[in-house]
Amino acid sequence: MTTDLQFDFLVDKQQNTITIRREFAAKRELVWDCYTKSELLDRWFAPKPLKTKTKSMDFREGGHWHYAMVDPDGNEYWGIMDYITIQPIENYTALDGFCDDSGKLNPELPRARWDVTFTEAEDHAFVETLVAYNTLEDLESVIKMGMEEGLTSTLERLDELLLTFQK
Repeated sequence: MTTDLQFDFLVDKQQNTITIRREFAAKRELVWDCYTKSELLDRWFAPKPLKTKTKSMDFREGGHWHYAMVDPDGNEYWGIMDYITIQPIENYTALDGFCDDSGKLNPELPRARWDVTFTEAEDHAFVETLVAYNTLEDLESVIKMGMEEGLTSTLERLDELLLTFQK
């Protein structure tokens, strides 16, 4: 990761939210594609050393992304993102949750609403993600699971992927 790129991870325990602000050395359209196309998500959306594999994706309002993060031993950790609203290249909202390989939500683990906004200044893209949880307990559980460290590693992988498009 280029150390001069913005990265903020802000926890608000009064609102049960996490705000992630991240700058990327790429055009907004490319960063949007990396967030919204399964063939690109599979190349970066997991902290090292995990890999991502998409089972199904239908990027539209009312659609979903059903995916697994796979560890080096082959263990799969399933998630599902249900898309609510989409404004191409600007914003999408979705519900993200843990599930099984059939897409059935795990009620024991928290679900969150993601509001992801893409902006651009010159040749850099900025992504602001507001992740809202139903309860403080849900928020604290994902923090204990290592969400900040996991997202830091995951977004560094996106930096690496974006560099491959500049060659």
